[in-house]
Amino acid sequence: MILVTLGTQDKSFARLLDAIEKQIELGNITDDVVVQAGHTKYESKNMKVLDFIPYDEFENFMNQCDILITHGGVGSIITGLKKKKKVIAAARLKKYQEHTNDHQLQILKNFKEAGYILTLDDFDALDQVLKEAKKFKPKQYKSNTKNMIKLISDYIETVK
Repeated sequence: MILVTLGTQDKSFARLLDAIEKQIELGNITDDVVVQAGHTKYESKNMKVLDFIPYDEFENFMNQCDILITHGGVGSIITGLKKKKKVIAAARLKKYQEHTNDHQLQILKNFKEAGYILTLDDFDALDQVLKEAKKFKPKQYKSNTKNMIKLISDYIETVK
């Protein structure tokens, strides 16, 4: 199963869903596809499209999926990585009115260069990225939370 998550951004990301729909119609995607569309309104005869998914149901879909296709949101990417999923991420772009700026490009570049994810830079090449995902071995995600808490704690102690 492929899980697609578009986050909670209030702008549409139908461009990504169009690319997935096209690959289903071409027969390049045969898996079931479940979409958490958020504010993106989209009709599909090939995908199960849900606006917002309750947490427990989302967790279930995340646990079941083989591939996570997501927007360039850090939370969505890290959620997939923590679950040891193969993540394909696509940036929402300002020129398509999908976001207010192009910061997701830098986020994706950093995650990709670190070996965590694959990126979908050319939406017409989704079939190629999906083939690459079958062989892709993502770097295992390690949280840096404890280190960040220690840094903040140490800083607070120095300013007391």
